Amino acid sequence: KARAAGVHLIVATQRPSVDVLTGVIKANLPSRISFRVSSKIDSRTIMGEPGAEQLLGQGDMLYLMPGDRIMRIHGPLVTDNEVERVVAHLKSQGEPDYHDEVTAENAGLDAAPEEGAPLAAEGTGDNVYEQAVQIVARDGKASTSYLQRKLSIGYNSAAKLIERMEQEGLITTADHVGRRQVLMGRGGLDGTQPTRDDDD
Repeated sequence: KARAAGVHLIVATQRPSVDVLTGVIKANLPSRISFRVSSKIDSRTIMGEPGAEQLLGQGDMLYLMPGDRIMRIHGPLVTDNEVERVVAHLKSQGEPDYHDEVTAENAGLDAAPEEGAPLAAEGTGDNVYEQAVQIVARDGKASTSYLQRKLSIGYNSAAKLIERMEQEGLITTADHVGRRQVLMGRGGLDGTQPTRDDDD
């Protein structure tokens, strides 16, 4: 059975009418959650009794579990700023410890250089770093995968280059969706015009 394998099904709808929430669905999905609805009829359709129409919104909900009474619970609101603070705290707990053997087999499979692009030696030497800085400044994109493709290097080397640029203030730390702003202009280390990384 699915529950024995740990498989769970969550079904959601914004139209709690009897032709959507049929008897078959309600019989097979006994656990239910209702956010605020517009009428008692909608509440009865979902929960079997009124009450959901009086909820406050913003995560306020009714929860029905098989064999138990309806409970009123509240879901937390987690803002982007809170997510960024948690990520920053976790990152501050220690330096990354990359295991080369994890990416050794696949390093370079997706890193074929573009036609006419100079090949960079694997590593994070000054020459490679300068190439990486010029690429990031020129294209306005600061991501590990982008440097992998452009320089034909492995993930670990590209990650170290990105970390060095961050430490030297050339790019910002990653936001909650992993994007970074490029703080240097197209001239590289001598540039001053900021650009933004809009895609990976």
